[in-house]
Amino acid sequence: MSLSDGTIRWGILGTGFIADLQTRDLRENGFTVQAVGSRSLDSSKAFAEHHGIATAHGSYEDLAADPDVDVIYIATPHPMHHANALLALNAGKHVLVEKSFTMNAREAREVTEAAAGKGLVALEAMWTRFLPHMVRIREIIAAGTIGEVRKVVASHNQSLPTDPAHRLNDPALGGGALLDLGIYPISFAFDILGTPSAIRASASMTATGVDRQTAAIFDYDDGAQAVVDCELDAASANRAMVVGSKGWIDVEHTWYNPVPFTVHAVDGSVLERFDEPVNSRGMQFQAAEVERLVKSGETVGTILPPSESVAIMAAMDEIRRQIGLGYGADRA
Repeated sequence: MSLSDGTIRWGILGTGFIADLQTRDLRENGFTVQAVGSRSLDSSKAFAEHHGIATAHGSYEDLAADPDVDVIYIATPHPMHHANALLALNAGKHVLVEKSFTMNAREAREVTEAAAGKGLVALEAMWTRFLPHMVRIREIIAAGTIGEVRKVVASHNQSLPTDPAHRLNDPALGGGALLDLGIYPISFAFDILGTPSAIRASASMTATGVDRQTAAIFDYDDGAQAVVDCELDAASANRAMVVGSKGWIDVEHTWYNPVPFTVHAVDGSVLERFDEPVNSRGMQFQAAEVERLVKSGETVGTILPPSESVAIMAAMDEIRRQIGLGYGADRA
């Protein structure tokens, strides 16, 4: 089933791995991908040919200026999100910005304020938020099925390239586990429990000076806690759990993808089993939210409002402060 009527025209800024995934999901689910832009015209043309895109631009500026583009998906590495999003917004384009949204809360605030000032959508591409299993989890919690939420536990650990020159290990490119992997469990904690009142974090660092693994505890005024962790050189089951006073929700491996979950009562009995396959990878749902906002004339949704993306970046700023991880963007 198509999630788009095809009337809104998308531009893809960047031609890397994540751009390929998002574009594939757009094309497979009825969205109109009109143009792509890269710093290399050859790269742009190759991407356009691969995905059947009409227009290939040899610069981000040309993509932003394209009158046949309504929304731009920002698919560049973290340190470029701020500048790329502002470029698109200043050209009058709505934006879907890859996570992490920016490098820090200051940059996030500048992007969201620019979008608000121009009446444009600036949505963080935290695709997990918009997946059917997450929609259902929020409904179950709101219905009181598991009682008062006491704890959220979520991990994102992967065995990724250890080459010091790789983007993930390079401080100049926003490397480290936190911004690439930790953003998922942190956003999940915000989704379920909101903004914490206090954060306690610790980490182990790589030889290049980025976090190899990071863990944090979020404390909330009502006594709830979130326990989140991430690692870039060791894999795990990557499950998530929401614990309530009347039961718990167990989200299977890998919880941030479209996966099943089970709701248990306190005695362990099964209250609900959710297993709803989705088309493609699932990145089309966040794009559908962008189009819904644009067509309705809204700029702020309820699933992931811009203010929450700023608050999430602020939480990661605090974690980085505690573990001693700084980036060039912090000095701007």
